[in-house]
Amino acid sequence: MTDQTSSITPRTTPRILSIAGTDPTGGAGIHADLKSIAANGGYGMAVVTALVAQNTRGVRSVHTPPVAFLRQQLNAVSDDVTIDAVKIGMLAEIDVIHEVRSWLNAHRPPLVVLDPVMVATSGHRLLEPQAEQALRDLIPLADLVTPNVPELAVLLAEPTAANWAAAIEQGKRLSARTGVTVLVKGGHFDEALCPDALVNTHGLLAQSVVEFASPRIATKNTHGTGCSLSSAMATVQARTGDWAASLAEVKDWLQDALIHADDLEVGQGHGPIHHFHRLFAGASAESATPADSVKFSATLWRDVELIRTQIFDLPFITDLGTGVLAERDFAYYLAQDALYLATYSRVLARASEIAPSMHAQRFLADSARRCRDVELELHRNWLGQRDVSSEAGPVTAGYLDHLLGLAEGGNYAVLLAALLPCFWLYADVGERLHTDFLARTETAVHPYAAWLQTYADEEFAAATREVIALTDDAAATASDAQQSAMRQAFATSSRFELDFFDAPRHSVLA
Repeated sequence: MTDQTSSITPRTTPRILSIAGTDPTGGAGIHADLKSIAANGGYGMAVVTALVAQNTRGVRSVHTPPVAFLRQQLNAVSDDVTIDAVKIGMLAEIDVIHEVRSWLNAHRPPLVVLDPVMVATSGHRLLEPQAEQALRDLIPLADLVTPNVPELAVLLAEPTAANWAAAIEQGKRLSARTGVTVLVKGGHFDEALCPDALVNTHGLLAQSVVEFASPRIATKNTHGTGCSLSSAMATVQARTGDWAASLAEVKDWLQDALIHADDLEVGQGHGPIHHFHRLFAGASAESATPADSVKFSATLWRDVELIRTQIFDLPFITDLGTGVLAERDFAYYLAQDALYLATYSRVLARASEIAPSMHAQRFLADSARRCRDVELELHRNWLGQRDVSSEAGPVTAGYLDHLLGLAEGGNYAVLLAALLPCFWLYADVGERLHTDFLARTETAVHPYAAWLQTYADEEFAAATREVIALTDDAAATASDAQQSAMRQAFATSSRFELDFFDAPRHSVLA
């Protein structure tokens, strides 16, 4: 199939059909596909090609329903539902492959992703030679094919690639023969980084090879990774219409799904990945002040309970909320905050550099950019009209020295804990003051309404929840000594936040 990216109309919730086998333990096949589709924003549907008796330890037997029943399933879906993308997985027999091929030719879905299930983890070939050839012949009807390294070799009838460079060359040869974009996967190689690459030799990508790499996750729970990756690619591509952007997004999601795979504790063999890790994390961080959470972040929040009370008792905070704060005090505060955020953004960027996952790296880098481009712009709008000092006060200097020292130390978990109060305490203060602000009848004339809105909006609250979740993730793998250091770093930053709010009252520059 020629690349149809340009003809795809991206949908907010694409309708994705999985054509694949089953897994009673829920980790692979259509069960993994449906979870993956939902986790990446699609509506999942499924047609069963094979009933597989398997668990996390291996496959016991396979039953293939009559091809006539497969045809009835396919037609039942396509006769009623508009399909935005199709993901094809296990096609156990040659007759099944021919039936799926016939249906594809008749209905021509806008997007097809083929995961050629041909080689078991043990290296055992799953298809008869005639079926292997039929599957090769099916590839030109796809837009993307996602073989693992052994399957890539089988599709080309070549020896298995010994390294990543050889796998890329095989991907180029397969793309050249079929006209299809190939997703070459590096999970089989024992290297520190786990690369994946989109390969197309027909000019359908910005470059013939678009490569992404992420740290390899130390877990045995990788069951269904290939199924999940291919169905996620079908879903995100149907949303975005951009293969490179889709792979970047999917790798972020899959990286975290592997990081959290051990949380599930499913089976005694190779367990599944955690498809809904972000949903679970979002639920645990639904409130910015978790009272009953057992997460590490709840301990941090309790540690600074007195500091939080003291913040809300400060004259600066009470006067800011009512709108009677002296303008010179607010101007001094903003000037110091602008100086602080300029360096805070650098520390966020440093945290991004040492973060263990692509998702954390991207989020922290984006947060650093927002510090520079959003918050500082608000401050410039205020400070450009006022004569204030551009020198860091003692509290600002001390706070920045604290953060820069931890950034230089290079411990990601401790640095993240030190960065968290600037999100969490500001979100808490902003939410409370903004709630009081909205309850007042004279809101239209409140002189500090813009500041209150900045730190009380949902985007900042969502960013705060994300940093809380990242901190909990970091604490989950930290030693007792590291967790103690995280608590100390969080408490120290929180104390600086208290002093920062109180600094205008004590400064001769105010």
